[in-house]
Amino acid sequence: MNRVMIRFTQKTLAVTLASIVVLGLAGCSGPSLTGRSYSASEARYVQTVNYGVVQSVELVVIEGRTDGVVGTGAGAIIGGIAGSNIGGGRGQDIATVLGAIAGGVAGNKLEESATRKQGQEITIRLENGRVISVVQQVDETGMVFQPGQRVRVLEQNNTVRVVSS
Repeated sequence: MNRVMIRFTQKTLAVTLASIVVLGLAGCSGPSLTGRSYSASEARYVQTVNYGVVQSVELVVIEGRTDGVVGTGAGAIIGGIAGSNIGGGRGQDIATVLGAIAGGVAGNKLEESATRKQGQEITIRLENGRVISVVQQVDETGMVFQPGQRVRVLEQNNTVRVVSS
């Protein structure tokens, strides 16, 4: 009876942890990298404004998080619990370790995939003749800049944003 109760508890724990991982990954997408989003620390600071015309736009992928804090850790825990339910004795110990490793790898891949963003590399000829290129996230509406479009380039410290003019 106790063994059945322990398995039920482990399964419940696994489902609970899996739910936490999914919810955690949903919140791990990180800050928005669009031209219209600002962190609280960026508010109320002077920005240099330049005007220019978009020369070209290439769609790019902005890679997701790969630090593995959420995905790897939670995946390893879930994989370890799943592995601990396989076999018995030394075989169970090996299955637990292999489950933890496989879960960690899978969790890391899931985290990277869940936090990946669609980006655009925007090449702009500024009014002063200088040509620059900026990569930023495509905004929530899916708006991609077009060649010939007039834009504002906002610079603050080492951060540059491109917005419609």
